[in-house]
Amino acid sequence: MADPVAPVRRSSEVTKGVILAAARERFAADGYERATIRSIARDAEIDPSMVMRYFGNKEGLFVAASAFELRLPELGALPGKHIGAVLVSHFLDRWEQDEVLTALLRVGVTNAAGAERMQEILRQQIGPVAAGVCPYPEQAPQRALLVTTQILGMAMARYVLRIPAAVAMDRDEVVAWLAPTVQRYLTAERP
Repeated sequence: MADPVAPVRRSSEVTKGVILAAARERFAADGYERATIRSIARDAEIDPSMVMRYFGNKEGLFVAASAFELRLPELGALPGKHIGAVLVSHFLDRWEQDEVLTALLRVGVTNAAGAERMQEILRQQIGPVAAGVCPYPEQAPQRALLVTTQILGMAMARYVLRIPAAVAMDRDEVVAWLAPTVQRYLTAERP
């Protein structure tokens, strides 16, 4: 009779990382509602009680798994006329390189916790960018919202719904169409 295989021993940090990686994939594939602690634990090859130990519940796990830094570029040193193109290009890079952002968008449209998480990320990270370049600081929240509509609209069409015309556009076309609008939202005079 063969010796039973000893369970893999991992440090706390490694275990958390494995759980978070599995959770990100499961939330991206199934959405918040259909993803379960059991399925995530199975994907991570860990007991479900360990997921609960580290994250408390599914919402706590989702918040941890959806921690996301947009890593927005510093715009202050750029000539004003390039802000829209730099931001649109940056967001295309982020959407194409990290499925967490796509998973957040999917969950955000179907779940209150996901919507709150997405709103928080956008408010905390796009708001300061708008405040830094907007000629009227009191309008920064509205201008950040308008930028968000463009960025999320394209992301929804191109990466979530995969609308053929949006998917078929090459990167330069997307930038050429969206950048002037984003630029105007951030830097134009009052309407």
